Amino acid sequence: MPVQSGSPIEIVTLDWVPDFARGYVRDFRVRWALEEAGIGYRTDPVSTVARPAAYFAEQPFGQVPAYREGAVRMFESGAIVLHIAERSEALLPRDAVGRARALSWAVAALNSVEPMLMELATVDRFAQGEEWARLRRPSLVADVEKRLGQLAAALGTRDYLEGRFTAGDLLMASALRMLDHTDMLAAHPLLAAYQQRCLARPAFLAAIEAQLAELRIEMPEPA
Repeated sequence: MPVQSGSPIEIVTLDWVPDFARGYVRDFRVRWALEEAGIGYRTDPVSTVARPAAYFAEQPFGQVPAYREGAVRMFESGAIVLHIAERSEALLPRDAVGRARALSWAVAALNSVEPMLMELATVDRFAQGEEWARLRRPSLVADVEKRLGQLAAALGTRDYLEGRFTAGDLLMASALRMLDHTDMLAAHPLLAAYQQRCLARPAFLAAIEAQLAELRIEMPEPA
């Protein structure tokens, strides 16, 4: 049964993205968290071509997702996931020790792992062929490999980072998807299996299916 929310939850999403971004737009994280928590939601797609001027009052950078729940207005997918997790033991343990560890992993995903993976994706996808990218990539790959090794060592043979799935795993597995264009996870079998385990969860699959169902195939005309 879905958890009852005090006010209807609405996520601001995009109405179109290029093929390489389909399934990766960060509203999937919020959808995933809501699916794990059993909380219903609706979406309000905004134009990819030109954001409404009023939207910048909700999301200062014009990105998605934004989150609306009664008087609550939020931006940044990580913050929204943690907000949702506060009401769901499926995402955030209620004991102080478990809660602290889950929060630590959530922030680690956003601060210690995602930025360098995003930089690698930028080098590979958006700066391919540029001289600065060619010079930067070897040291960046070395840094990513080191960080993946540290993460694999921390995970060990557990199914999830703290033994049970939490918001920390949701955000970590989300961050690791930035390596999908590479084979770097394959060098860390336990870590690769961990990501596959997270992404096989029914809530993740439902979140991605919902996002893909809403995105247009053709680019919309400018308003």
